[in-house]
Amino acid sequence: MFSPLLQSIVEREGYRVVTDDDLSAAAEPVLFTMLFVAGDAERIAESNDVAVVVPELDKAFEGAVTVLVADRDSERDIQRRYRFNAFPALIFLRHGEYLGCIQRVQDWTDYLRAIPDILAREPSNPPPFKFPDGCGAPQPNLQH
Repeated sequence: MFSPLLQSIVEREGYRVVTDDDLSAAAEPVLFTMLFVAGDAERIAESNDVAVVVPELDKAFEGAVTVLVADRDSERDIQRRYRFNAFPALIFLRHGEYLGCIQRVQDWTDYLRAIPDILAREPSNPPPFKFPDGCGAPQPNLQH
């Protein structure tokens, strides 16, 4: 279930909610997709912050990017598919192919700078997972 704020935005803006299973069918026919993966708003304060930014980005890019919202039950599958490690995330696709990701909330000017750069990329595979510092396996002590 979405936060009440995100639910109201989805309804007001008419954004399509997609599962991992129907994401490809929704994204392939359109040139550019911005998929919002909110995460749990009760645990992640930035979730609602980015939810408020999404319609503003939609307006700033004058409809050139189709906004989709990930169904809460599909968020972990989508996370595994696109290999990002922080919620909320904005995933950018061209005809359903991966272009890039912006994680967590950013400054407005950072969005306006990063998104055109992402949209200009050639599609690629998502990057490998990166574990936060201190979360990986212990490193052997190589000092003697």
